[in-house]
Amino acid sequence: MAPKRPKGAGAFPKAVESPAPSLPDPAELYAALDLGTNSCRMLIAQPKGSQFHVVDSFSKSVQLGAGLEASGRLSRASISRTVQALRICKSKLDRHQVTRMRLVATEACRRALNARDFIRLVRRETGLRLEIIEPIEEARLAVVSCAPLVSTKTEQLLVVDIGGGSTELVWIDLSSVPRAERPRAIMRLHAGFHDTGSPFPTAKVVDWISVPLGVATLKDQFTDVEDDAARFALMSWFFEEHLANFSPYSNIQAREGFQIIGTSGTVTTVAASFLGLRRYDRNKVDGLRMTSDQIDRVIHDYLSLGPEGRRADPRIGRDRHALIMSGAAILQALMRVWPTDRLSVADRGLREGLLYAQMSADGVLEDGPF
Repeated sequence: MAPKRPKGAGAFPKAVESPAPSLPDPAELYAALDLGTNSCRMLIAQPKGSQFHVVDSFSKSVQLGAGLEASGRLSRASISRTVQALRICKSKLDRHQVTRMRLVATEACRRALNARDFIRLVRRETGLRLEIIEPIEEARLAVVSCAPLVSTKTEQLLVVDIGGGSTELVWIDLSSVPRAERPRAIMRLHAGFHDTGSPFPTAKVVDWISVPLGVATLKDQFTDVEDDAARFALMSWFFEEHLANFSPYSNIQAREGFQIIGTSGTVTTVAASFLGLRRYDRNKVDGLRMTSDQIDRVIHDYLSLGPEGRRADPRIGRDRHALIMSGAAILQALMRVWPTDRLSVADRGLREGLLYAQMSADGVLEDGPF
């Protein structure tokens, strides 16, 4: 017996094919916002070849983590400053009609007891949806952003991201990757630090660590020490103590084929001071290589200036002078443990990593897939 048909149905309904997923428009704009302990920064960019072209940007010192060390909470004043900055970011996103974006918050929001209330307030006041990312993703995105600076001669790579509230270190073994593929192998880490069965040559992450000390949080630890040089020395040794659980600290020594890439305001400020730049120039700083001795000379110059001299030094800048010595203490500790003549200065970081990761996942960068 033939199966019964529904009343009024002349035939069984035909299967409807699902529409093919639409491919991202390579001309579409992407945005990445990084809300850290000290700064709120955003980039709006368009894919261009294997890189991207920045269309608009925003950077403001909001000091979101001010007082967090003592109270465990984001203060009303810090929240107010940050919301004002985020309103400007929202206006830029609307003006450029950006729909593909990631807006992330890091250490201050990871630690604050009232972080969830803050995220809800931002959503209500600005319409922006912030997400708090874990340290491992922050480290991974910092690494990805530095891929263009990786030398094809590098076999062991240390990427250091000195933030306001934390410092991420990632040690990567590239020795099994063909030289020409090494920068691209770093880019592919946006998918994760562990081998995902990729058919491409793989960069091996030996170890990574997120130290809960950045330029703001380390400075707050030693506000009771009045002597400038003593405070600096204590900060440097205190930071080094926090590296004890990082496996390359004890069993991997710097050697031929070793490269450090430093990404942070501290590293770019030290580079600008080394070059004697009275007006910052990203083209001269990004990718600059410095030796341990050159970095050491700049830091000693900072110490000889003292707090007042640093405040007046145009190479350091008004937004950076209060935090430069805690950042320099971190940098000196790293140079003490892993002396090198190949520290590459990166004027790039989490925002660039967010953009690369989004564009790579969408397949709008050339020379992919990453």
